Amino acid sequence: MDKIGLFYGSDEGNTEVVAARIRARLGEDRVDIYDIADVTQLEIANYEQLIFGIPTWDFGQIQSDWDDFWADVEEIGFSGKTVALFGLGDQFGYGDYFLDAMGMLHDVLLINGATVVGHWPTAGYEYEASKAEIVGEGVFVGLGIDQDQQEELTSERLNQWCAQVAKAFDLGPIASLDD
Repeated sequence: MDKIGLFYGSDEGNTEVVAARIRARLGEDRVDIYDIADVTQLEIANYEQLIFGIPTWDFGQIQSDWDDFWADVEEIGFSGKTVALFGLGDQFGYGDYFLDAMGMLHDVLLINGATVVGHWPTAGYEYEASKAEIVGEGVFVGLGIDQDQQEELTSERLNQWCAQVAKAFDLGPIASLDD
């Protein structure tokens, strides 16, 4: 079994915590986890199946560690790689930019040949605009997490999304947790 590479960026720790919760659901033996601040292109290239976690900051900005790594991401060839995305944002405080960083990362991945899985319904969120929304389809390009306004929904969203990603990655059954 090939391992999954899970890469995240986190300034205040929320994305790091969600990344660990995803790893717990998919299986610690199946997922290698990395802070994007500490990696090179080569570490990403070692995986055929990837999960990227990226929060949106302020007015649609990319988290600082992802921003520092952005030029590297743009150079990586993702052809033959399957990628799932999760993003964190605040739909009420920054409703005009909800999950924008995840949408921007998605666009780079597509340009560079990735197959993106794990789309997530927009139902149940209240926001004005999002670069992560696939217009007309009622889905985000990945899982949307709002720890500021809807923390009580995170555990169930993670269970459902991880089951979806496990199926796309052909992992078989996974843990459903109440954390």
